[in-house]
Amino acid sequence: MASITKFLEDELGLKVNVTKSKVDRPNGIKFLGFGFYYDLFSHQFKAKPHQVSIAKLKYKLKQLTSRRWGVSTSYRLLKLKQLIIGWVNYFRIGQMKSICIKLDAHIRFRLRMCIWKQWKKVKTRYMNLQKLGIPKGKAWEWANTRKGYARVARSFILCRAITNERLKKFGLVSLLDQYQSVHI
Repeated sequence: MASITKFLEDELGLKVNVTKSKVDRPNGIKFLGFGFYYDLFSHQFKAKPHQVSIAKLKYKLKQLTSRRWGVSTSYRLLKLKQLIIGWVNYFRIGQMKSICIKLDAHIRFRLRMCIWKQWKKVKTRYMNLQKLGIPKGKAWEWANTRKGYARVARSFILCRAITNERLKKFGLVSLLDQYQSVHI
């Protein structure tokens, strides 16, 4: 570390930030938002998004899918699309298929909570569930439920009514689909 620092400062005229510079194994380093892991099949180190970068993305997703944020669903989906496309394009060289699958499920769950809260009244919930193909009895039962937003968003009825295909048709961009289209 000392010899590299001396070369960079004396020969190249660059200033080295000692607090950010370190010598370590690749799996212990975070570089430009990437972490590294050793792939046993290819016998080399590969890049993936660092846990800090994933936590920041989750925080931004939580803000965009907040039930308190009173915007239309189409605007919310537009902002989600911008965030997802930008994040995936930045990390496209990394290996993150499993991360994308988990985050996609989380995004869909949060969106279902937002939609359920937007429907608010029993009559609105009942009519919308019927429009989405739920039988009258079950629609009435679930429209009158006292369960919380998170519990209803994970329920079989709402997952069957607001399917992944419906969300995609409405404008939700999948992290996994975007990743597979741009992955190098």
